Amino acid sequence: MKTAPPGRDATGPHPAALALRALWARPAARKLLVLAAAAAVLVPVAAALHGSGTWPTALTVDLSKPLTGASDWIIDNRDSHWAFLYFFGHISGAIIGAVHAVYTVLLALGWAGVTAAAALIAWRVAGARVAVTALASFAACGLLGMWVPTMRTLALMIVAVAVSVAVGALMGLAAGLSDRTFRALRPVLDTMQALPAFAYLLPVVLVFGIGVAPAVLATVVYAAPPMARLTALGLRSTDKGVLEAVESLGATGRQRLLTARLPLARRELLLGVNQTIMMALSMAVIASVIGADGLGDRVYQALSTVDVGSALAAGIPIVLLAIVFDRITAGRRLGEGGHNRTTARTRAVATWALGIALAVALGRLGGTAWPDGWTVAIAGPVNEAKDWMVDHLYTGLPGIGGTADLAAHYTAWVLDPLRDGLLALPWWGALLLVAALAWLIGTWRTALTAVLSLAAIGVLGRWELSMDTLSQVVAAVAVTLVLGFTIAVPAARSPRVERLLRPVLDVFQTMPQFVYLIPVVALFGIGRAPAAAAAIVYALPAVVRIASEGLRRVNPGAMESARSLGATGGQQLRQVQFPLARPQLLLAVNQAVVLVLSVVIIGGLVGGGALGYEVVFGLAQGDLATGLTAGVAIACLGLMLDRVTQPTKGARDGA
Repeated sequence: MKTAPPGRDATGPHPAALALRALWARPAARKLLVLAAAAAVLVPVAAALHGSGTWPTALTVDLSKPLTGASDWIIDNRDSHWAFLYFFGHISGAIIGAVHAVYTVLLALGWAGVTAAAALIAWRVAGARVAVTALASFAACGLLGMWVPTMRTLALMIVAVAVSVAVGALMGLAAGLSDRTFRALRPVLDTMQALPAFAYLLPVVLVFGIGVAPAVLATVVYAAPPMARLTALGLRSTDKGVLEAVESLGATGRQRLLTARLPLARRELLLGVNQTIMMALSMAVIASVIGADGLGDRVYQALSTVDVGSALAAGIPIVLLAIVFDRITAGRRLGEGGHNRTTARTRAVATWALGIALAVALGRLGGTAWPDGWTVAIAGPVNEAKDWMVDHLYTGLPGIGGTADLAAHYTAWVLDPLRDGLLALPWWGALLLVAALAWLIGTWRTALTAVLSLAAIGVLGRWELSMDTLSQVVAAVAVTLVLGFTIAVPAARSPRVERLLRPVLDVFQTMPQFVYLIPVVALFGIGRAPAAAAAIVYALPAVVRIASEGLRRVNPGAMESARSLGATGGQQLRQVQFPLARPQLLLAVNQAVVLVLSVVIIGGLVGGGALGYEVVFGLAQGDLATGLTAGVAIACLGLMLDRVTQPTKGARDGA
């Protein structure tokens, strides 16, 4: 007869069973056990059928023939088919006419009238301080010799933002009022935001040609999703008690929408307008690739000649426009309501009438164009400073070697090993790893979406290029998070540091992506390293803002308890602030991934290669098959990265 080991009850459960039961009680471990069991069954079958190397050729689909055929048909019928003559042609004509009308009005107002009108709008909406900012910003655009390009960009942005807000609001209205529409639109909006801007340009150019119309339409597709998302969020988060009270008074569905849901969603609607404007301005440079004149064209032309001074002279007005629009649309007066609405409306009408009259009068007196004698040329001094930095930093630094050596070491020691490791990973191993990461942070639906997105990349035949792009994104995100969290800690603890960082973060966050490429190319040369450097600088402000805000808003009671127990500053940070700010820190990781990916793709212009190069090549050659396939692969890659870095409700319950 067998006896139980010493110290163990013969009638009790086995220690292994107890350990397995305790493990099963933890949601994360339970998910991993289920995934391991499924992998034990499926992986041997997959490996036996298709091997354990890179994505199998048998599971790919060649879309080049149908896409090339569609491209050829569009080119052959663009000037004769009724759809282009009577539908797309009218859309293009309406957009061109609207932009031309706005530009004519801006020219008629003149530099003095436009500046006065901008200051008046800022004063009425956001206060005197923002009015001074608007006045100084528009004056700076003229002083830099960029008044006419600024007006061209402003005219295009006004039309693009108006259409984006209208389209986004309609989509958000439908999604906010219908659960079925919300579920149907969510993957569409995800794809629209994940697809790189370059991928929008190719099909739009094929249909509408080169010029203002495709630039506006590409901007609308890129800028409308934030408005749609925030409109739906505002309508869906309306207080149910208020809706029940309004319904009990006999209000119809339309009355409930106009009198309750839309007013209560005002903040979300205004935030949507704000984000749409920021997204539209970020497209100003990219749209210049397909013929949109203005500031973006100046930046793009400077990029081709590595002219940092000219790029900065054109990039600063874009930043200033973004800051002005951000301050105006975030103005506190937009969300305030007055008790005496009749008096407020009377004052508003009188103010606007006086302001319009003043703007017209100043426009007539000041002339159309900014005076030539009132300009300051900064291109020369900036280029001289850039040349000095290149001469002294590119090579010859003691102990470092220079920025060229740093770029070479970063490529050889980080990017190449990471890319080779991802390519050496079995295709089924990559799918399993993505499933584990997505399920741990989300639900089984999140994991399924991530796995299908990664599998779609393989089916499209872009597996190797996607692993190259993924290695660049992962490496740049790691550096961004280290720098971002290091800066966020003192910013969260010191109001003085936060105030000093705010204008710097504003400038860096609103600078066009292309502008970052020019100095990093001058310092690091051509290759994957400058693309990574530009991505890090572009994503860093968002990470610092989100992480510092999360650390700053940690429960004061928890911090006081930690201090009363004698915890040091480092212990408070590791044991209290970081755990309690986990949702915000994960959001910072998610935003870092999204922003880094967007710049890594543009890095295809400066030798980044991989998917970014294919998108740029497809656009330059008019190759719809290459450009669109790479663009869809990037969208799938972005969707997968979003799912493995964005927490989902219900994840803790093992859903």
